[in-house]
Amino acid sequence: MNKQVNQKSFLRTIIVVSTLGGLLFGYDTGVINGALPYMSEADQLNLNPFTQGLVASSLLFGAAIGALFGGRLSDYGGRRKTILYLAVLFFIAALGCTLAPNITVMVTFRFLLGLAVGGASVTVPTYLAEMSSAERRGRMVSQNELMIVTGQLLAFIFNAILGNTMSDSSHVWRYMLVIAALPAIFLFFGMLKVPESPRWLVSKGKSAEALRVLQQIREKKQAKLELSEIEAAFAEESDIKKATFKDLSVPWVRRILFIGIGIAVVQQITGINSIMYYGTEILKDAGFQTEVALIGNIANGAISVLAVFFGIWLLGKVGRRPMLLIGLSGTTTTLLFIAIFSFTLKDSAALPFVVLALTVVFLAFMQGFIGPVTWLILAEIFPTRLRGLGMGLSVFFLWITNSVIGLAFPVLLGTIGLSTTFFIFVALGIGGIIFVKKYIPETKGRTLEELEHYFRTYDNQDDQKDIMMRVIK
Repeated sequence: MNKQVNQKSFLRTIIVVSTLGGLLFGYDTGVINGALPYMSEADQLNLNPFTQGLVASSLLFGAAIGALFGGRLSDYGGRRKTILYLAVLFFIAALGCTLAPNITVMVTFRFLLGLAVGGASVTVPTYLAEMSSAERRGRMVSQNELMIVTGQLLAFIFNAILGNTMSDSSHVWRYMLVIAALPAIFLFFGMLKVPESPRWLVSKGKSAEALRVLQQIREKKQAKLELSEIEAAFAEESDIKKATFKDLSVPWVRRILFIGIGIAVVQQITGINSIMYYGTEILKDAGFQTEVALIGNIANGAISVLAVFFGIWLLGKVGRRPMLLIGLSGTTTTLLFIAIFSFTLKDSAALPFVVLALTVVFLAFMQGFIGPVTWLILAEIFPTRLRGLGMGLSVFFLWITNSVIGLAFPVLLGTIGLSTTFFIFVALGIGGIIFVKKYIPETKGRTLEELEHYFRTYDNQDDQKDIMMRVIK
């Protein structure tokens, strides 16, 4: 009994420590929301709508590169060691942004910070998925999403506190940015105390060490059984010695990658990060003053955290596909209302409160249904030897889509206005619903090895059907 308690306690430690990467992901992407208005002032970085988008999106372009190479780096050197390197980069880049004297230095360090964010967005969910058992994987991987939105909430809270108590200080945005250095320190020292992924160890021929890790977090019998399943999966993957772009010639690999990239893009075209990065600007455009908009943003952060708690609970009750379809239907409908009301209530005193209420509803659907499932599906669908490459490419496209939206949104807001901008997101949301309905399979309740077998046999069945059709003709 005591051994089981210790195993669960150690597993909780692994979750808390590794998801500090998610917390940094959330804080570093959310803090810009409140920092931009002060950073834009003439006596600071003197930003216009385009350079505002550049400062926000430079992190996102960096994240795209970090995601692409972070997955490969974690395949080569290990999940744990990669997260350690990322913690160092988080710390250095956070200090660089804080001390930036001009926009060139700011954009450079925001890009470096993005490398860390992108690397964490791939490596942390992968590490969690590989440390968890099939029955607990949904909740365990979703802890990272919870930490991401918690990081964003903390960013909004600190932004509001600093913005309302230090608004007379022209350097208030620097205090907002430097806070991100603290979790980076905790992440580094915490990762020194946790083990490497057993699946990665097996991939390097270290099965004995993998068994020792599994016995730290599983019952002895279960640990041996799971090790046998992992080894069997690697034996079945013998036709793919090393994951490279050449492996895209394999039909079932292409199908998984298509699904991974698709779900990553769908998450971003909802418009979620236009609200998380520019929520203050949206509320200012609707009619709030800067200080009031900063406080209003706390509601967005709070509902995100509460919704993720709900989403984690719901993962045990509902399949992945239904959650995505419900979430996308809710977000698209809410964006439609924002577009309509921002046109019909233009210059009305009620508009900022209506927009704030609708963004809260939007985030409830987004973080309660779409957010937890996206990262979970990405962590589930790729076989171990393809996971670094597959996750890297999928999240690369996620961040590229994110960065394009981040760069374009303030320009669109300043040129075509709030209403037309959100009508564009409505059209994209409808496209996302169609994609999920047509292409996304159900992954709930299957081990990682069973999912690989499903994708392999699914495509073999399709090939057999094609042959039969040709014979009939």
